[in-house]
Amino acid sequence: MTLPRVRPPFVADERTQLVGWLDMQRALVRWKCEGLSEKDAYRSVLPASPLMTVAGLVSHMRWTEHCWFEVLFQGRPSDGNPQFDENVEDADMRVEGVPLARLLDEFEQQCRISNEIIAAHSLDDVGKHPDYRSAGATLRWMLIHMVEETARHVGHLDTVRELLDGTKGYY
Repeated sequence: MTLPRVRPPFVADERTQLVGWLDMQRALVRWKCEGLSEKDAYRSVLPASPLMTVAGLVSHMRWTEHCWFEVLFQGRPSDGNPQFDENVEDADMRVEGVPLARLLDEFEQQCRISNEIIAAHSLDDVGKHPDYRSAGATLRWMLIHMVEETARHVGHLDTVRELLDGTKGYY
């Protein structure tokens, strides 16, 4: 899924706007990774945050999509999602040995699944998972949160990429 790096239309319905902004931020993830060496994808440049690598961020965003749309909204089991592993801190960012291309493909596949879920429900529908308070949010709230979450991490990718090899640019 190669998403275009375009903003949503100035005049459109709410769903088109929300999904459009989220898809644009998602597209920026792959763009921030273009031309990056495998070695640099795992290189830590922030001493206080050694897991905040390009690869770690891509993995985190993949699992965050899964968490919000499949687990919290759909009520599916959290099995397999490292974000729910209480024994390993930041388990979703520990991806040593997994090629960046695979992480990007898995992120984009998860985005496709998320978009299918979004398309099938009203923005007023609330999550279904009985074990997590956050599941009580509407799909609208979750979409707004995911725009914020993804954009924040794209900003992290901006910083990490510039520190790695000097590559800059937002759009």
